[in-house]
Amino acid sequence: MKSMEQELLCPVCKDIVKQPIVLPCLHSVCLMCASEVLVQSGYPQPELPPEPNSPASTPNMRSPRQLRRPMPKSDRVDRLLRSGSGTYPGRRRKEGPPLVMLFHCAPCGRDVELGERGLAECMRNLTLERIVERYRHTVSLGSVAVMCQFCKPPQALEATKGCADCRASFCNECFKLYHPWGTPRAQHEHVQPTLNFRPKVLTCPEHDQERLQFYCKSCQMLLCSLCKLRRIHAGHKIAPVTQAYQTLKDKITKELNYILSNQDMVMTQITQLENAITQTGVRVSAKEQLSHCVREIMALLTERQTMLAQALESSRQRRAEALANQVAEKRSLLEHAGLMAFTQELLKENDPSSFVHAARITHNRLAQSVESVQRFSLSADPSFRHFQLDVSRMLKLLTDLNFIQAPLAPVIDTQRTLAYDQLFLCWRLPQDSTPAWHYSVEFRRRGVVPGGGRLEEVTGTCAVIDRLEMDSVYVLRVRGCNKAGFGDYSEEVYLHTPPAPVLNFYLDSRWGLHADRLVVSKEQRCARSVPGLSLLQAADRALTSCHLTADLLVGDVAITQGRHYWACSVEPGSYLVKVGVGLESKLQEWFHLPEDMASPRYDPDSGHDSGAEDSSDSPPPFSFLTMGMGKIYLPSSANSHHANANYRESGFTNSNGPSSPAGVTYPLPPRLGVCLDFEKGRVTFYDAHSLRPLWEGPVDCSAPVCPAFCFIGGGALQLQELVANRNANQTPVRRVTIQSRVTKLN
Repeated sequence: MKSMEQELLCPVCKDIVKQPIVLPCLHSVCLMCASEVLVQSGYPQPELPPEPNSPASTPNMRSPRQLRRPMPKSDRVDRLLRSGSGTYPGRRRKEGPPLVMLFHCAPCGRDVELGERGLAECMRNLTLERIVERYRHTVSLGSVAVMCQFCKPPQALEATKGCADCRASFCNECFKLYHPWGTPRAQHEHVQPTLNFRPKVLTCPEHDQERLQFYCKSCQMLLCSLCKLRRIHAGHKIAPVTQAYQTLKDKITKELNYILSNQDMVMTQITQLENAITQTGVRVSAKEQLSHCVREIMALLTERQTMLAQALESSRQRRAEALANQVAEKRSLLEHAGLMAFTQELLKENDPSSFVHAARITHNRLAQSVESVQRFSLSADPSFRHFQLDVSRMLKLLTDLNFIQAPLAPVIDTQRTLAYDQLFLCWRLPQDSTPAWHYSVEFRRRGVVPGGGRLEEVTGTCAVIDRLEMDSVYVLRVRGCNKAGFGDYSEEVYLHTPPAPVLNFYLDSRWGLHADRLVVSKEQRCARSVPGLSLLQAADRALTSCHLTADLLVGDVAITQGRHYWACSVEPGSYLVKVGVGLESKLQEWFHLPEDMASPRYDPDSGHDSGAEDSSDSPPPFSFLTMGMGKIYLPSSANSHHANANYRESGFTNSNGPSSPAGVTYPLPPRLGVCLDFEKGRVTFYDAHSLRPLWEGPVDCSAPVCPAFCFIGGGALQLQELVANRNANQTPVRRVTIQSRVTKLN
């Protein structure tokens, strides 16, 4: 038991706690220490009870003749706590806002808000007091006797019992004297003798003598029956304190048993930590590497210094030589110099032919000398202003010289991250992060402890993860690594895999598309409807009939068995786009009707396009959801009640007010998922981003069923591309895993 003394120390005085109180951050400190911290922070000195040396020294307990005097209603410590620093409850309205006290908690390293009533808001930690008392009795005070507080000093005997109601310690004789048999005092609760008595139960710090019988899970605080009625706790999850006690006790017991049952693992981890500490003390490779790097830098600087000094000396010598030659040339132009004297002697020649023959070279030299005198300039720059070093960039690099830091936690790109046939995770590093050499991606199913999942090493900023289970939630996180090691993990992202295998198909353009209204992309995964001349020509009939122009698209596969899932996205600006499934034969029959068709399925009052008008007993031949103008229409039916409820719980509200029998509209999700169960004849529509069900209904599966899309007015649609095909350089060869539709198109 002595090993737990560290848990009983006050974080302020570093001694065993005395009269501990619980701060809002759940740490416990001595009441006296808390008062001193507040005074040092500039708050007024609160009134504190005396040290609990003789808590039973009240005058009405000195003699048995005074047994009829009433006992005090509450503990003195609690009364003084309630009357401590802070404003009184009946504060006038004209006064300023209440003073909010801040207590600096040493374990937290931050300021904790106590509230306007200061220490009165903090309740005593009676459980910790009992633990401290048992600890002192077992370890520290086991041989120190507690004396009876009612025997006279010369004949004081050792106390054998303590009374929790009288708050005093008695010997056997005094206990019998003060607790006569047959009186109410004989029913008092007797405890071990102690010098520090405390109340039996916690009471509300705001409502005197009100027991704390409830626990608010939202605020995580104890409440009395009066506090429970406050408006601040309206709508909160409040449970009886006995239920919270049992729940918390079960959790602590489970956690304690787990730790005790894994002592070998704890000892292994301790050994690893001790080895790491030992390696930290003896390993000097990092220091040696630092010295080696600095020596390399200094050697390189010395080498560069020698090379630059040699270049400077070579330039100096060349310039000195050029200037010396120029000085010699100038000296030859003096009156008694060689050239001048030779020229004067040359002019004495009288033979014309000999003079011309010998004087031409002299003339050239004199012409050059005259030009050099007239245009005098130094043949070399005597200054060395061009030999200046710009070391600002190098100095900055040396100033910023530091050890390599591990990469910061990556930021997940939630717009590009998705779960489809595979998981596609995309991320980026913060701007102020050091580069990463590679990344470690951890993914696990929800419920598996962190570190128990699979790891994959990637070099880019995206990863594709396969071999996953269907209809499961996976938790993913990523961290970078460089020469300094691994950095911190990113925030966890949750991805829900589809409820069925993903069906890969393309839009079928073989059913006679109207080229003037409907365009399918080259990859056959996108379609756009543009209302053209045909809709303009039909406008004159809009006032006299219900004729509407519709364009139908189907997938190039027919489903005959199993469960399959696919997703698509509809452009928010689309007028009306219907997404669903239908019998192949019925869709062909519908498609080959005149393009301006009058059908009850397009009557504005018909609601969901499920074909329910055809027959009330058999399932409809096709089922669609309608989207348009940034909204999605969800019909109201018995089959769709659960799905609609889930969608409402996700935070979306009906833009048209309360739900009506005709259905409701919600904001259009970024992607729409469709899941067909051929054997059950059911189709379910999902918000593909969160995989929340939107609507579920029946569909006739007595024959091959095809994915179908219908455009009314302008709009655009795009099928979700497989994650496996994202990195492909070219479109893969078409592979149909579901039975292909063999139709005769005329």
